[in-house]
Amino acid sequence: MEDMTFEQAMKRLEEIVAQLEAGEVPLDKSMALFEEGTKLSAYLSGLLDRAEQKVTMVTTQNGEEVELPFDTQEGE
Repeated sequence: MEDMTFEQAMKRLEEIVAQLEAGEVPLDKSMALFEEGTKLSAYLSGLLDRAEQKVTMVTTQNGEEVELPFDTQEGE
């Protein structure tokens, strides 16, 4: 799974959800798909967490542009 891009993992997760929602998959296959979907979800969440840590905000302080960590809690 680590070799999948975000887009590939998301597409596979969408395929799994569609199969499970259709309700035409036998129980044992549904359980395997659910497990795969759970792993994909955790993988995607990790990718998003790492991306969020890299996001910076460019602002001006004392007439100079500086990069600061982007705080998602600001303004809530």
